[in-house]
Amino acid sequence: MKAQVLFSGGKDSSLSAILLDPFFDVELVTCSFSVLPVGKIAKVAADELGYSHRVLELDTGILESALDIIIEDGYPRNAINYIHRIVIETLAREEDVSLIADGVRRDDRVPKLTDAEVRSIEDRFGVDYVCPLQGYGRSAVNKLVSRYLVIEEGQSDSIAKADYETELRELIRQQYGDDKVLEIFPEHVQSRVIGRV
Repeated sequence: MKAQVLFSGGKDSSLSAILLDPFFDVELVTCSFSVLPVGKIAKVAADELGYSHRVLELDTGILESALDIIIEDGYPRNAINYIHRIVIETLAREEDVSLIADGVRRDDRVPKLTDAEVRSIEDRFGVDYVCPLQGYGRSAVNKLVSRYLVIEEGQSDSIAKADYETELRELIRQQYGDDKVLEIFPEHVQSRVIGRV
């Protein structure tokens, strides 16, 4: 059975793939709105992990709707969750997709679907949605990372990644400038996988 793992090239989605690997045929899936070459960034990490990888091209209108949400709210949570829900629904519509996974941890605020959203997606599309790291906090994830992955870490604006935030930041930068990006997104550390231990 195949598991489609939403893949940003970071440590959480990479660990999810590793945890699912003994039980499923893992395929890494990176979402792109064609604003930046995120597919190429993720492909490098996927090759290091040794998993098949593909890019799911999405309509830029989704990102533009998320931009409207984030500008109205002044913070990223609802916009990122909106994108995540649309991405999972889009993937769930594909033929032969039966299990979708991501790297959401117990203490993540975004992206995060509600239980009702998960049940709705599973019921409407006949897929299973799993979060292999759901029971893991940051400390436990970091212990697993140190054992299985080689990563590069840095502030989110300095790490080349393939998550939703990357292209959303770029769209904000293009339309509103760098100051607006800094106003909306709090500083936080992100990771990129550069190898396996």
